Amino acid sequence: MIFAEELLLVLKKNKINFFAGVPDSVLKNFTNLIDTKKNIKNLILTNEGSAVGTAIGYYLSTNKIPAVYMQNSGLGNSINPLISIAHKKVYKIPMLLIIGWRGAPKLNDEPQHLAQGAITKKILSLCGIKNCEIEKKNDLKKLKSLISYSRNKNQIVACLIKNNTLKNKKNIKSKQKFINPKFLTRSSFIKILLENVNKSHKIISSTGYLSREIYSQIDKLKSDIKPFYMVGGMGHTSSVSLGYSLKTKKKIICVDGDGSFLMHLGSAVSIRNYSKKNLKYILVNNYSHESVGGQATNIENINIKLFAKSLGYKKYFYISDKKQLKYTIKNFLNSKDSAFLEVSIKVNKSENILPRPKDLQKVKKEFIKL
Repeated sequence: MIFAEELLLVLKKNKINFFAGVPDSVLKNFTNLIDTKKNIKNLILTNEGSAVGTAIGYYLSTNKIPAVYMQNSGLGNSINPLISIAHKKVYKIPMLLIIGWRGAPKLNDEPQHLAQGAITKKILSLCGIKNCEIEKKNDLKKLKSLISYSRNKNQIVACLIKNNTLKNKKNIKSKQKFINPKFLTRSSFIKILLENVNKSHKIISSTGYLSREIYSQIDKLKSDIKPFYMVGGMGHTSSVSLGYSLKTKKKIICVDGDGSFLMHLGSAVSIRNYSKKNLKYILVNNYSHESVGGQATNIENINIKLFAKSLGYKKYFYISDKKQLKYTIKNFLNSKDSAFLEVSIKVNKSENILPRPKDLQKVKKEFIKL
């Protein structure tokens, strides 16, 4: 275990004060820390490839080494700009990748992290990215050497940090830009949604607390609905929903979160271009990356209603409190046209102790069967 403050001190001493990335639960104590520092620039971006691209632009304008943070599950998103622009055989752009290593060998983790965790170091090696593991304070010396190598050789380097490695000296809360205590809770919305669907509906839900909430509520309600839970693959819930909807007469309900929605926003265009009227899209919006630390998604800068209308959705619905909850959900589900439902919810940490679907093969078989 090391303190996030110690890691930051090493980076500052090595003249790294620009950070861009996608929030991760392993790194939350570090990223929430840098968000409090006035002399540090921290950009929370929608996907890892965009973070690498932004870092490249920063280097070109300053000649200083940028840092990009991510979970190893997002390493694939970053490969294109890393290899085709920043690589030593192309433009030789130095940068430091700070990677939360989920599914690291010999550590217990969720099924969706195990395969990625086992090959993370191999991927970095194939990309020619020199790396080190940070587990204890003495490992920070390795990091210092890596940064010097990056600076002297104009190379990409990376440090891997396992779960529960980083702690804070003081409790630091993430900066949430948009908080409204009158908003619905996640559980209150999901409960009413599940009470109004039946076997003619197929639910595909986003990674994180959304899938876990639906999984929990189905058990409590003794519902016979069999959803497909996107336990990984953040940003791809809508695409999976699109693919499934094309060859079925059932109503497909895509339940997505704001972080996932923004990660691959171009998918929204594809859905409206290729989907039929049987696909209903729900954006459950809490304006934060709640399951990995509560960092802001910056979605409040988008007028979702205008965006949905511009894509061609015939019906847009909005819910933020209990007054119109049941009525709006019924109208949304019964809509004969393409429909988009935005649900504003508040962050409620008391709801976050939730079970996880474990038998994923059973989940798949039951979803296909019904």
